[in-house]
Amino acid sequence: MAYIAYLRVSTQGQAESGAGLDAQYSSCVAYAERQGAQVAGCYRDEGVSGAYGLDKRPALLEAIDTLKKGDTLLVAKRDRLGRDPIHVAMIERAIERKQARIVSAAGEGTEANDPASILMRRMIDAFAEYERLIIGARTKAALQAKKARGERVGHVPFGYQVNEANQLSECPQEQWILAEINILRASGLSLREIADELNVRGIYNRGNKWNHVAVKRVAKL
Repeated sequence: MAYIAYLRVSTQGQAESGAGLDAQYSSCVAYAERQGAQVAGCYRDEGVSGAYGLDKRPALLEAIDTLKKGDTLLVAKRDRLGRDPIHVAMIERAIERKQARIVSAAGEGTEANDPASILMRRMIDAFAEYERLIIGARTKAALQAKKARGERVGHVPFGYQVNEANQLSECPQEQWILAEINILRASGLSLREIADELNVRGIYNRGNKWNHVAVKRVAKL
């Protein structure tokens, strides 16, 4: 029987810091050692949302593929498998077909298959989804509030700039460029021809040369 560790973090920032991944791996190693074993392999999905299914979890798919009869997929906590009960159920089924099992280093009802343990797992999965939905709702509400106050939300659209109050205000130079694009378009030039004309005149897209895609995007043509 082999222990195969699976690690997952949701954001690229967490992946780059390594903190979350390192902590998960340490938990998996400690659990295996308590069982008198070692972690035989480790697979990491970095910057992957728990809402994603198997088709968007390449490391998890690879981990499942390596499992043999009697092996264990080891996670630090059950929510590392995912935060959608339907996806987690599909993952469990895929592992069952390999005649392997899932164990959480934190316990969470993964040690047995009696009714109480199964209920515990289902409750853990439901709370993981609830937490994901709450975080999403709070994030959406915060962004809407910032937008209502005129504060910057994500990418600064062409034609605008962020002022000292962290609010969007018109950028005179970029507004002039937008006006030039509209004049060129009205004269009958195609998007590619507009891009070429701007580049020839040394009028750039925030330091980058124009192409037809950028012209269409910023001018919303």
